[in-house]
Amino acid sequence: MLTIQNSSFKISVTRVGAELCSLFSKSTNTEFMWQANPSIWGSYAPVLFPIIGCLKDGKFLFEGNAYSVPKHGFIRNNTTLESNIIGENCIEFRSKYTEESLKDYPFNYEFIIRYILQEDGVKVEHTIINHDTQNPMYFSLGGHPGFNCPFFENEKYEDYFIEFEVPETDETWLVSKEGLIENESISYLKDTKTLPLHSEIFAKDALIFKKLQSKNVTLKSKNHSVALTVDISEFDYVGLWAKPNAPFVCIEPWLGISDAVNTSQDFTQKEGIQRLEAGDTKVISFEIKIEN
Repeated sequence: MLTIQNSSFKISVTRVGAELCSLFSKSTNTEFMWQANPSIWGSYAPVLFPIIGCLKDGKFLFEGNAYSVPKHGFIRNNTTLESNIIGENCIEFRSKYTEESLKDYPFNYEFIIRYILQEDGVKVEHTIINHDTQNPMYFSLGGHPGFNCPFFENEKYEDYFIEFEVPETDETWLVSKEGLIENESISYLKDTKTLPLHSEIFAKDALIFKKLQSKNVTLKSKNHSVALTVDISEFDYVGLWAKPNAPFVCIEPWLGISDAVNTSQDFTQKEGIQRLEAGDTKVISFEIKIEN
């Protein structure tokens, strides 16, 4: 892993998959990242690109051809990422298209992710470049960071809650056994800023919200003022997830979503898909902030 630190925090990122594996607060002597217990969930914070979730039948269609990309994309678990520490406050990883990658994902992409250490936490900055000189590329992008919950010993999961920036009214979408989004939704948030956590809250898989108005989602305890906030302002969807009865919670900002059960599999028409014109660059970020 690669590690940098400042007066407030120390962060570490895995070389394989570029996962943020440590966000350690010096002032409270606290590790906020889930530590990838393989008997429960063996990841820290997967990077989701160029898809989020699953493809129906494991493939998408583009210009008459079928292509296959693994669940959550090919940055996750990637062992060939270029990595560097830039200055005192930035860890950078890069991936660029090859003749081999074009067989599975037919776009001349370059993907750069930077973890920028700040005084109140870390900024996760993604740069996507389309190196094609004529044709647009299509992609989805998301984060999947898992956070320890509770933060401290002698607390319970049930002491914690999710707090939205503004009162929310939204439904959550059911997920099939294959990981696809069902046509059916359930009314879930009803003019509320808080979502209490409990051991069975994710018994039916993730909570998936498509219409949140909040720009920030915060993990809080009723016992103290320490809080963790994820800035979701540049993302259209939010997933909340954990393994049932597990001591963590994922707050996931997404630009895009898993395939729907009734998808046509046409990649250009996929819900939430992002289009990047030939020669263009797009920078998309979220921040994880700790309040003591």
